[in-house]
Amino acid sequence: MQKIINDPVYGFITINHPLIFNIIAHPYFQRLRRIHQMALAYLVYPGAVHTRLHHALGAYHLMCNAINELKAKEVEITDEEELAAKAAILLHDVGHGPFSHALEGQLLQGVHHEQMSLYMMQAMNDDFNGQLSTAIAIFTNTYPKKFLHQLVSGQIDVDRMDYLTRDSFFTGVSEGVIGYDRILKMLTVKNGELMVEEKGIFSIEKFLVARRQMYWQVYLHKTVLSAEIMLVNILKRARVLVSNGDNSLAIGGALDFFLYEFDGTINREMLDNFCQLDDVDCSFAMKRWVKHPDFVLSNLCKRILNRELLKIKLQADPFENDLVTKKVGDAAKRLQISIDDASYFVFTGEADNTMYKIGNEKINILLKDGTVKDIASVDNSLIHQTISAPIKKFYICSLG
Repeated sequence: MQKIINDPVYGFITINHPLIFNIIAHPYFQRLRRIHQMALAYLVYPGAVHTRLHHALGAYHLMCNAINELKAKEVEITDEEELAAKAAILLHDVGHGPFSHALEGQLLQGVHHEQMSLYMMQAMNDDFNGQLSTAIAIFTNTYPKKFLHQLVSGQIDVDRMDYLTRDSFFTGVSEGVIGYDRILKMLTVKNGELMVEEKGIFSIEKFLVARRQMYWQVYLHKTVLSAEIMLVNILKRARVLVSNGDNSLAIGGALDFFLYEFDGTINREMLDNFCQLDDVDCSFAMKRWVKHPDFVLSNLCKRILNRELLKIKLQADPFENDLVTKKVGDAAKRLQISIDDASYFVFTGEADNTMYKIGNEKINILLKDGTVKDIASVDNSLIHQTISAPIKKFYICSLG
């Protein structure tokens, strides 16, 4: 069996194994078609309407290329391990909820999307009679060959390579363009760990700089931040109303289960309900709730649907409490609502972005003399201790 998919970024992506085809055909994977990769970023970058399915297929394609390169360098990878690594990267984001990261921790409080991905992979493993067991071991970093996990989740994994390449393509932000093909050519394995050959240092530096620039210019763009926090506040308000006995928020879809019935138990019924939940449910809910009698809920929904977003300001230091209190008071007066309700329209927070994390997980460079160095300690490296420090910005959202 061989099928090809035409991808706008890489051209043709080949699927040549029945298990890969079955994963793609599974309802849990097909749901990714209905989830925006970049949440509400399309409110700023109109082209950013690609989906999690695009990204999963792209990461799979890069995994295929990475494994081919490593095998060409005589890294021992069995057919079973190759298939498992491809399955693991296909499913690495299957646990994302509606609007990807924006609502994480809201619909499933306390459950990270990677935990959810694991639950869904385990359920699919039951459906596939255990064929995903090695993929799950690679995903959870319990498989002996650590480099396979590092390809799925690490500082230079194929997940990051695809989302930087793809997101820059769909947003038109050229700062995110990386030399993914050269990085793949430079990958190698020593002592069971993924490394980069010395001649690939500059490509890795470009990759790290591109990632930082994409975060500030796209992922943490202030208008995107404003929209996504407003979306979170809509769900928070809906939960408050539900806890006060309001039964009028039901929309007749999967969202109802998570607003009214979900008690934190993770089982197959819950997973099947989660599989029915996507961006469409949240968008439809906002269209319905625009007419809800609760002013806060209806107003926030109207603002997102019509792109009348809260004004946002960023700065290096936290905002003074007096300023926040004044803005909350002004909003309460202007909207004729209580101080508590005004806090949905005026709030502060922080956003941070680290270019390179120094710790257990490193980008190791295999030097020509056979020694290994962390990229942060390579002579003349652009990546040094100060660049590894997170940059933190504080924001305030308000009516303006």
